[in-house]
Amino acid sequence: MKIWAISDTHNKHGWLNIPDGIDMVIHAGDLGTVREPFLNEAPVLNALEWINSLPMKYKVVIAGNHDTSIENHLVYPKKEYPNITYLQHESVEIEGIKIFGSPYTPSFGEGWSFNKGRHKLEPLWAEIPDDTDILITHGPPKGILDLTAEGNGFFQCGCKSLLNKVKVVQPKFHIFGHIHTESDCPNAGILEIQNCKTKFVNASVLNLNYDICNNGYIIEIL
Repeated sequence: MKIWAISDTHNKHGWLNIPDGIDMVIHAGDLGTVREPFLNEAPVLNALEWINSLPMKYKVVIAGNHDTSIENHLVYPKKEYPNITYLQHESVEIEGIKIFGSPYTPSFGEGWSFNKGRHKLEPLWAEIPDDTDILITHGPPKGILDLTAEGNGFFQCGCKSLLNKVKVVQPKFHIFGHIHTESDCPNAGILEIQNCKTKFVNASVLNLNYDICNNGYIIEIL
């Protein structure tokens, strides 16, 4: 199974090059950009239309903090796009591959979607099934492709309780986005860590200036 992993397209999906020979596309959230739900609706629908039109047999999508129209029930991906598998903190099995997708991220500012206080996330991550093959979350685990500039240095803004759960489950892949590549900080990419069989994929295609910086990542699961 060849998978094209993308995230954080923020209305610039049309600039991506659609790869050939791919069985599944996974979008890890942030289809839209603007915070106001009614203004967010049309761009999110446009992105879903684009995903729906892709040639891949399977299309798996979660929401991100910039998808306020989904959280506020202005857009219903499951109802309006039956050919897209939309996951909102739930699992699906596709050709024997067990996938869990969740949009939740630690709170950041006000008015964004699917934000939870860090102390409220651990019970949610506890619901990730132990037999998950591919985990999709919008945000990263702490210390994994999650650096953002703060003062004169960088801050690891990922979720520690998510990292703890991933180390227990050890899915084959953990796909996320949310934290874009910054100057001197290439967050986008694929990373492996010691004593964990999981390959971590920050699939954000835009940098901090919302310019395209990569075309997503192609992974393969046997």
